[in-house]
Amino acid sequence: MTIGHERAAVERSAAVPGTDAGEAAVFAPRVGDGMLFGGLFLLTAVVLILDVRTGEDLRVVPLLVVVPALVSVFGTMRQTVYTAAWIMAVVVTSRLVSGGTFWDLFVGVGFTVLACVLGVGACALRIRHAIEIARLRSAAVALQRQILRPLPILTDQVVAHGVYAPIEEDRLVGGDIYEVVESPYGTRVIIGDVQGKGIAAIGAGFAALGAFREAAIREPTLTGVVDALEDAVARHNAFSAQTGEIERFVTALVLGFEGEEHVEAVNCGHLPPHLLYDGAAAAVPLRLTSVPLGMAELSSEARGAERFDVPAGATLLAFTDGVTEARDASGAFYPLDARLGRLAGYEPSELLDALHADLDAFSGGVRRDDIAMLALCKASTGNRRRQPGVMSGRGARRAAQTFSER
Repeated sequence: MTIGHERAAVERSAAVPGTDAGEAAVFAPRVGDGMLFGGLFLLTAVVLILDVRTGEDLRVVPLLVVVPALVSVFGTMRQTVYTAAWIMAVVVTSRLVSGGTFWDLFVGVGFTVLACVLGVGACALRIRHAIEIARLRSAAVALQRQILRPLPILTDQVVAHGVYAPIEEDRLVGGDIYEVVESPYGTRVIIGDVQGKGIAAIGAGFAALGAFREAAIREPTLTGVVDALEDAVARHNAFSAQTGEIERFVTALVLGFEGEEHVEAVNCGHLPPHLLYDGAAAAVPLRLTSVPLGMAELSSEARGAERFDVPAGATLLAFTDGVTEARDASGAFYPLDARLGRLAGYEPSELLDALHADLDAFSGGVRRDDIAMLALCKASTGNRRRQPGVMSGRGARRAAQTFSER
């Protein structure tokens, strides 16, 4: 397919609602035609004046052959072609007027035509490469939508705000996972951290998330949900071993919101959540901490659940070790407990924004691990939905906006 055909296809797709406009953005001019061609004419005039003044001793006009190559870096195909045609006309005309032997004219004109053609070709290759990147980016967005749903999410029991920041800024998915599912047994939440970072950790994370979405609705007990997660990660590791990939474990905190104040938790080697209430913040003292998912065969003890209270108006903050293991320039770890004490009076969304900004300031913007944070608070009775089920990303945002407005 030619560049012109690809452009037409992208323009048609951009005109259809719901299609990805990433490819269309490839053809959007970064510099307006007026500015580009005005600058081109001015540059040509300046070079011609210099060429007249320097005379035969130093010909300046042939230097214009580099202009199409420069325009190909940022210009559209049309802008590059017009620039190449203009430069070719100016340089060839100048060579013919200045005279010279046949071979001088032949070499000069041939070099000019070759340089302009190469500039247009470079622009075509850049656009083709940019289209491929846009398509990959679109696929990554679609993948993220399937793996991690947009936040905030509202269920009958919980409003979940969150922050997700992969270590690789050019990628949308990393090794941290989260999910919120409304089931017949209450709202169930998972936040976890897959061993490893980036794309390599997605497989195990997706296996755990898929199992959680199904088991959270099917299993009446929270330990039953975790057992299903263990089986899913173990099966994924068995497949990874057959294909020569690294087996991975997943640390996870699984929460179940049932009543007005009681929350059930199963901790699989994960960091305990923090409770922010009445201007104070403290870690929830979970006594039962089992091995991470995928490592049950190494422990003889079955995973157990324990309950703790979350008062009305409190915020439960769950996070991954990308928060606690952030370091400053001297190598000191982020003092989460001390910083949370200053943010205990914030609303959940404001809390996450302030905490994320403080993390960036503390670490100087140097990220060493993926970061995931969930701020969970009880939904008021007037904002609870009647029909159970997992909300879509768009429905979750709309419901959360309605909740905040009320």
